[in-house]
Parts: sequence; C-alpha cells; structure tokens
Amino acid sequence: MSRSPITRRATLLGIGATLATPALLRAQSTDAFPQNEPAIREEIPVQRNISAFKQQDWRDHFDELGVGCLLADISSRALHYWGGDGVTYRLYPSSVPMSEELTRRGYSRIVRKRENPSWTPTQNMRERDPTLPQRIEGGVPGNPLGTRAMYLDWPAYLVHGTHDTRKIGRQSSSGCIGLYNQHVEELYELVQIGTQVRLL
Repeated sequence: MSRSPITRRATLLGIGATLATPALLRAQSTDAFPQNEPAIREEIPVQRNISAFKQQDWRDHFDELGVGCLLADISSRALHYWGGDGVTYRLYPSSVPMSEELTRRGYSRIVRKRENPSWTPTQNMRERDPTLPQRIEGGVPGNPLGTRAMYLDWPAYLVHGTHDTRKIGRQSSSGCIGLYNQHVEELYELVQIGTQVRLL
C-alpha cells in the first residue's frame, strides 16, 4: 500500500484537527482534500444566468446598423448596444418593467438625450402612488432617472440611470429600462440621436 507524501497543508490540518473536538477530528480525512485534483483553469466553467449575458448579433433584430442599435431584452434583463462603426459592442445588466401591463415591446428610436434629467411622474404612476412628488429636479440623489436619460419616440419611455442600484437585474420599473449610473454614462457617450431601439 502506497502512502501519499506529507505536505505542510496536511501537517497543519492534522494539528488543527487534533486540537479540535472529536467530531471535527473524525470529519477531517485525506478524502476531504484530494491530492490529484485537476487545476481550476482546466475545469469547465459553471454558466450562471447565461441567457442574460449571451452575446447577440444585431442582424437578428434590425435590418441595418445605421448610427447604432439598442436591444432591451426584457426576459433576460440585459441591454445590448451595437455602434454604427460595426465594431463597438456593449452589454449591460438592466432593470425592466414591473409587470407585463407596464411593458411595451417593439421598435422605437432615441429622439432626445439629457444629462442630469428632471423627473415628472406620469399620471398612471401618481394613481398607483399618490405620495409621489410633482417633479424632482436633475442632479438630486433621489431622482429615479439617475445621471443620464435617453428618450424613445414613445412618450414616457426611456433608457436611464438609477441611484437605487438594487433595481438593476429586477422587474422594478414603470416601463423604462434602467442601468447603473456608470453604465448609462458610458452608453450616453456612444448613443446618437436616431439610434434604433428594440424592446424584446
């Protein structure tokens, strides 16, 4: 019967186990720390939430690239951007509408952009929550639009930032697509007026 060489790790574990309770001593065995385990870099990675961060091709959603394209994939809560140069690609986690009745799907365009946008709740929002203020000015930490907003040609639909980072990756908006502020600031510099948008 062959014996494995004593290593520093085995020695330290043996000393620790000896000082511990009998139950812990019994729990420590050479099987707990296999010596011939393959390197982690050779293991197949576990793919979590692959649907959210699977790279897509703009041609599957748009007829032409134009000045750029945005795809808001509501089911996977991800926003894809392709630049008009045919090279630039970005993928961001996003917040999506709270319910299907607040969700609008289809094609739109970016028609306006604002830094530190002010926020005025819609009538439907105020009906759901009468305590909402009439307006919140831009640059205020409590502003739900964060630091940047890009407006679609559908009234009251935007791609915007948020100061409430808990919302990203969740069904938490009243119809808009929300991004972390640092992501929306990066995207804001890339997106041009006329960028095509699809909410899928």
